[in-house]
Amino acid sequence: MDNATLACYSSIEEMVSILQPDQPIHCMYPEQLTQAATQFIKYFPGHTFYAIKANPDPYVLTHLHNAGINHFDVASIKEVQMIYEMFADAHMAFMNPVKSPEAIHAAYFQYGVRDFVTDTLEETVKIQKATNFANDLTIVVRLAMDKGSAACQLTNKFGCSDDEAVNLLQIISKFAKVGISFHVGSQTLDPQSYVTAIKKVGEVINKSKVKISVLDVGGGFPTPNLGMDISPMLEYFDVISRSIAKLKLPKKCQIWSEPGRALCGTCSTLVVRVELRKGDLLYINDGTYGNMLEVSSMNWKNSVKAIRDNVKDTELAPFKFYGPTCDSIDYMAGPFMLPNNICTGDWIAIESMGAYGSSTQTHFNGFYSDIKVEIKA
Repeated sequence: MDNATLACYSSIEEMVSILQPDQPIHCMYPEQLTQAATQFIKYFPGHTFYAIKANPDPYVLTHLHNAGINHFDVASIKEVQMIYEMFADAHMAFMNPVKSPEAIHAAYFQYGVRDFVTDTLEETVKIQKATNFANDLTIVVRLAMDKGSAACQLTNKFGCSDDEAVNLLQIISKFAKVGISFHVGSQTLDPQSYVTAIKKVGEVINKSKVKISVLDVGGGFPTPNLGMDISPMLEYFDVISRSIAKLKLPKKCQIWSEPGRALCGTCSTLVVRVELRKGDLLYINDGTYGNMLEVSSMNWKNSVKAIRDNVKDTELAPFKFYGPTCDSIDYMAGPFMLPNNICTGDWIAIESMGAYGSSTQTHFNGFYSDIKVEIKA
């Protein structure tokens, strides 16, 4: 069954009643994709580049594109190829700070990519050489940021110091359009993290005395139902707009963002089945090696709901999950609040599984499911 013809149900309960699924199923909510895209397009003060690593499913990409998303943050040549084949007129930015020369060359010469990121002089020279010293590049310097309020910090791997950024901006400005970017970390809980980051960007720009063409505020915009309090998305947009206004950037400077989770996080609810119960431990048919890597590694506490056949729910109690593989790290600590009489054969709907679920699953131990249905009330 292709992505354009998913079986459609009015609710998860109806789907479970009809299919009685013995495999994990992604229940897709297309209106969630449309709403998220529309919000960014309408209220973010610039261009929204969807970070397709969060969920590269053609179903997700098509619905976001149909809703107006035509800018994409790509991190590999395969992602470049995918977007080019699906949306030939899309604007792609190659925002992985470490790329192979072959990937840069192909992206530039075969697929028309002109925007690249760097955080070192070595990577900058690599981009120059791989594009045969092209004169139509925009090279964006990624600045390191502290973790701040992010649930997952991203500064250990990428980003340069303030002084290194000043040096790179000055060097790149001599042969290309130049930009500056940052990433405050995934699932950023406090909008003020962007205020601090943009202030730091302003200091670097002033020190470099370079006119930038792009300011990219990265990703980090959070999604709900992961067991933590988050501010309304419009609050993030507001503080970003007010902070950028203080920088007095050139009028032609473009403002970019790279949301992934915030665009696709709520588009899927994962339905799993309980295969065994041991006290407060529920053994389910998906887990760390399947669609729940982040639930395990980040200790998300997703909102959950029991789907049951003719059994009334009772008081809620905290539960932990084990996945189906023989590996003991296939474990989700939760706690997940479910009826205290939940038992083998019941199903569980796990919300906000649209980001970093299906895109990170493996075939380990022979457990794998990419079954999708659509839920439309």
